[in-house]
Amino acid sequence: MNKFEKVVLITGCAGFIGAALTKRFLAENFKVIGIDNLNDYYDRQLKYDRLRDIENSVNNKKYLWDFFKISLENVSEIKNIFKKNKPNIVINLAAQAGVRFSIKNPDSYVNSNLNGFFNILENCKNYNVEHLVYASSSSVYGGNNDYPFTENQKIDKPLSFYAATKISNEMMAYSYSNIHNIPITGLRFFTVYGPWGRPDMAPMIFSKKILLREPISIYNYGKMSRDFTFIEDIVEGTYLCALKAPKNNNEKTNKNKIPNKIFNIGFGKPILLNYFIELLEENLSIKAIKKFEPIQPGDVEKTFSNTKLLEEWIGYKPTVSVEEGVRRFASWFLEYNS
Repeated sequence: MNKFEKVVLITGCAGFIGAALTKRFLAENFKVIGIDNLNDYYDRQLKYDRLRDIENSVNNKKYLWDFFKISLENVSEIKNIFKKNKPNIVINLAAQAGVRFSIKNPDSYVNSNLNGFFNILENCKNYNVEHLVYASSSSVYGGNNDYPFTENQKIDKPLSFYAATKISNEMMAYSYSNIHNIPITGLRFFTVYGPWGRPDMAPMIFSKKILLREPISIYNYGKMSRDFTFIEDIVEGTYLCALKAPKNNNEKTNKNKIPNKIFNIGFGKPILLNYFIELLEENLSIKAIKKFEPIQPGDVEKTFSNTKLLEEWIGYKPTVSVEEGVRRFASWFLEYNS
């Protein structure tokens, strides 16, 4: 008889974080139901390759892994997945990503990030899910310059529509947790990078252009810094959070007992973009051709996470330095593109 720990539903399983997290749960003998619509926001081939990498990791335990090509906003199909599989834990990573893309394509963010997330919340309510973990973003802090960012800061001034949808997700999750007593945890991811990363993010864009000897655009004239966080640290923190649901307390009148939490998940140290590029140059053994430009609409100059609350909750302590992380990313990038 095939045995497994629990059933975990991961949306966005062909995405950067989703694929890596799927492999983490499979390695621990969880049954994983993966959902992804495999949209064309970026090259689908990378998504197919991630799925193949997941399948290769399962080996002789194929019963642990099921994949479904579904969009979150598809009400009937998402309901059928919940009804048939009865997941214990749901991790919602599927979303329309990208700050700049949201300026010209806001409708896709409404469909996936708002309608899709509502669909997940409804099914978590209807099928008594033990814990819902969902992806928020460091972009919710907007133009806040009170560093480092802490979870109790106001998040009422988003600089992009993408950020606005993530703030909305946090509000939606809080209300469902309050009304229906669902344990829910939101994670504000800070600039995730590493092997199998997204092609629309700086590490992949820069690396590709450096190899092709094409100029790279460096916005805000290089005066940008990001809390770069290696994928391995993100996955471990998300995994441990998923296994520790906020306490479910029936005394809903006590606001402190609502089983809803929000955490920053980052490295906890802003890295100058220019230094990150220097590390890429070193590990790719090619000098970049740099083109300095003004800051773009929706961008922020700096992100910097305070992860004390997450450390207190699950003992979270990121271990991969930016020097080691870029080395590992560059090694994968060269091999994948060879």
